[in-house]
Amino acid sequence: MIKFLDLQQVTAKYKDEIHEAVNRVIDSGWYLQGKENEKFEADYSAYIGTKYTVGCANGLDALIWIFRAYVEMGIMKAGDEVIVPANTYIASILAISENGLRPILVEPSIETYQIDDSKIEEFITERTKAILIVHLYGQCAYTEKIGELCKKYNLKLIEDNAQAHGCLFKGKKTGSLGDAAGHSFYPGKNLGALGDAGAVTTNDKELAEIVRSVANYGSTRKYVFKYIGRNSRLDEIQAAVLDVKLKHLDEDIAIRKEIAKYYINHITNPNIITPIIKDWDAHVFHIFTIRCKYRNELQKYLTENGVQTIIHYPIPPHKQECYKEWNNLSFPITEQIHNEELSLPMSPVMTKEEVNNVVDILNHWEITSWEK
Repeated sequence: MIKFLDLQQVTAKYKDEIHEAVNRVIDSGWYLQGKENEKFEADYSAYIGTKYTVGCANGLDALIWIFRAYVEMGIMKAGDEVIVPANTYIASILAISENGLRPILVEPSIETYQIDDSKIEEFITERTKAILIVHLYGQCAYTEKIGELCKKYNLKLIEDNAQAHGCLFKGKKTGSLGDAAGHSFYPGKNLGALGDAGAVTTNDKELAEIVRSVANYGSTRKYVFKYIGRNSRLDEIQAAVLDVKLKHLDEDIAIRKEIAKYYINHITNPNIITPIIKDWDAHVFHIFTIRCKYRNELQKYLTENGVQTIIHYPIPPHKQECYKEWNNLSFPITEQIHNEELSLPMSPVMTKEEVNNVVDILNHWEITSWEK
């Protein structure tokens, strides 16, 4: 079986450095809010290009704390609206709802799968306070038009950078393009921890301080609590592991891009739609997604032929039970993507033989009459 993602091999690639980092933490006797966090936050800020990085427990919390900080700052309040792509992973939307804000769903582009910047302005109202862009699948969602809309209507621009560590827009890293960004270091991400982990990046000192406080019980100093906070801290072991893997992130991304280029240049099956790439710097291929009208049949065929795939994501947010008030809404482009999307194996430890085999198996697939 060609695995979708072999995390054991991904970790083994830098095993000695990771073991050294973990043992260093164990031997230190200091497991939370210590030097490993300080070093990773400084190194990640330097990599992303922001003044501040605040580690937290996971990517969802990172987004939650950004909106919470804006509420504490008086910039947002319950009932305010945040524009968000309709085809994102549910976490992007949960973070908005968690803060009493109202998510406003906007369709994506069928070519890029990112929020369609030509459709945003019609959804901006007096209650709109922010646009949350999601760099879905590892591709940059930011456009100059989105930046102009934020300036025109005085909106905060927030990035969900959970899938796009290392992605660029005209030389700047995603995660530094807006007012604040949430990052996930879930193990399967391009920069993945050995468990859950996340961070907020920003150039806003006040926002960074509030995020750090609310993620630490709301404490501004020991036993002094300014906010009603939660426990959402990045532990020292995860920080140490992430700092090791950060050093190798760009070389891992380069391997992902080579695999993506091979897929795009060699998948010739006319029933399969591969990504349209106009700027290779603007995609880091956290996920290599294809589309197919007969997606479920294709996935079954691939499984039977030893290729593991995943659907990102089978049910769009507006069809989920947790948002049942949206269930009757229609987002045809979003629904098409969710019905046709299939993610192929993609990782920096894939062999050339595995990549070639995936392509060969795909190109030999034929749609049978009963599938039609």
